[in-house]
Amino acid sequence: MKSSSILTAALGALIAIAGCTSAFASEPPAGPATAPSAATAVVADAASTESPGASACPPSATDVLPKSGWESAARRAIDRGLLWRIEKDGRTSWLYGTIHIARFDWVMPGPTVKAALQQSDTIALEINLLDAEAMKGALASRQAEPAAKEKLLSGERGQRMARQMTLACATDELQARLNRVQPILQAIALTMLAGRADGFYAEFGIDIFLSAFGRSANKPVVALETVADQMKLLGANGGSREAEQVDQMLDQLESGNARRQLRELAEAWARGDRDMLANYADWCNCLQSSAAQRQWKRLVDDRNPGIADGIERLHASGKRVFGAVGALHMVGPRGLPGLLAQRGFTVTAVLPVGEAKAAN
Repeated sequence: MKSSSILTAALGALIAIAGCTSAFASEPPAGPATAPSAATAVVADAASTESPGASACPPSATDVLPKSGWESAARRAIDRGLLWRIEKDGRTSWLYGTIHIARFDWVMPGPTVKAALQQSDTIALEINLLDAEAMKGALASRQAEPAAKEKLLSGERGQRMARQMTLACATDELQARLNRVQPILQAIALTMLAGRADGFYAEFGIDIFLSAFGRSANKPVVALETVADQMKLLGANGGSREAEQVDQMLDQLESGNARRQLRELAEAWARGDRDMLANYADWCNCLQSSAAQRQWKRLVDDRNPGIADGIERLHASGKRVFGAVGALHMVGPRGLPGLLAQRGFTVTAVLPVGEAKAAN
């Protein structure tokens, strides 16, 4: 994901953006931090496949579920992530910074987030991962053009990808599924799969839970972006840009930096460390090059105005919106809280506790 990697920038954005893997299997140019939600779906899907079972392989998501199950997890849930209350025209909506790959005990919302969900009548996400039609389209759009894929994965690059498949404990079935999609998505999936060694799974992504919550609570779940738009951001066209991104992600995987970055970013989200998230560029070691900086701008900053438009439109229509987007979209001068404050919302920080203040 990095080496000043564009991909790493995307890993940060994966947390800010991820999502498509659950439709496939079960957050740098596109690393876990910056990968769009549509990209996460690829991973969750792929990750749900059983691993070979070797002692060096991490357990599957199913295997890490405690016998006490989700009910006990709900009782123990504490508030995590970043939450803002946004008010305009006499109505209250919410902004929540999510993470697309998480640990089991992070999934269930704590009391403050749960109350905000209950007070909302509409859930707005980057992508609704439980929308069967949208995910069907995502699966189709992720298929790689055979000739372009073969060319991009020829020689040493293909050998490096194969080695990472082995290190990820990918079964023959999983490898076959990943080999059908664009190389950039294969690399993102491998980056996210690396997180399993530290207990992070795409299947436990907060966005997936929120989609399920909306469905079970009979609250509309609205997508703020389309899968097609997110896939275009990755530039998965078999050209030189995709090749460069794949090389950078493989560099990050081989160095161990991708795993470290994912762990630090996820743990910052869990403790609500807004400063660390806002200063991602200072510690990620991934945005030194102009190419990486441009990719970051495309994957994070440039998407924020459109996401803000969607939330503002829903609120103006009379909805009480729970807008949940990758956490890196929430921080910095171009973050969603600031953009909505500029549009006349009163924006107040709620989580982490102790940082309540208005952004005007």
